[in-house]
Amino acid sequence: MVQLTGNNLISTAVFISGRGTNLKSLIKFSKKKNSPINIKLIISNNNKAKGLKYSKSYKIQKKVIDFKNKNIAEKKLLNLLSKKKIRFICLAGFMKILSKKIIKKFSGKIVNIHPSLLPKYKGLNTHQKALKNNDKYSGCTVHYITDKVDSGKIILQKKVKIKRKDSLNTLTKKVLLEEHKLYPRAISKVFKN
Repeated sequence: MVQLTGNNLISTAVFISGRGTNLKSLIKFSKKKNSPINIKLIISNNNKAKGLKYSKSYKIQKKVIDFKNKNIAEKKLLNLLSKKKIRFICLAGFMKILSKKIIKKFSGKIVNIHPSLLPKYKGLNTHQKALKNNDKYSGCTVHYITDKVDSGKIILQKKVKIKRKDSLNTLTKKVLLEEHKLYPRAISKVFKN
């Protein structure tokens, strides 16, 4: 685990692939007085990711890395993380699986938010699965990253009741709202331990 010492904020990178709504909530959280993190870098594998706009509005460095050649991409990534002295990584809708090399280097220092109540519904299409199986609850989970997809130790979870009238769209929105609240709380918990 990352130790928080004195007033030192933890240099953090957030990895995104899409809209960046969780990135935005993490940036807002990082500006609060009691936040343990300082977001120094936004990484994306997608140069069209809408979330990259937050780099400009919040004056945070961004870098788009093409993952077509995974080895080259990961060398660039590790160099950049080292150069920026990144000590903690938040995955926020990052649609690439990190290699064992990166996971090992940042062991216990990479967290992810997942739109289901893990260990249920690892991977993609979590809301469709919950609706198809007539689940009473869905939700979201913040967990540590390991080399097995969506299998790391759970930090925090939040249940969301599925109503009869819920569609894929309404359930997605409900869970996303909870993700925005849960992720900052989970990060606070990581650094209190």
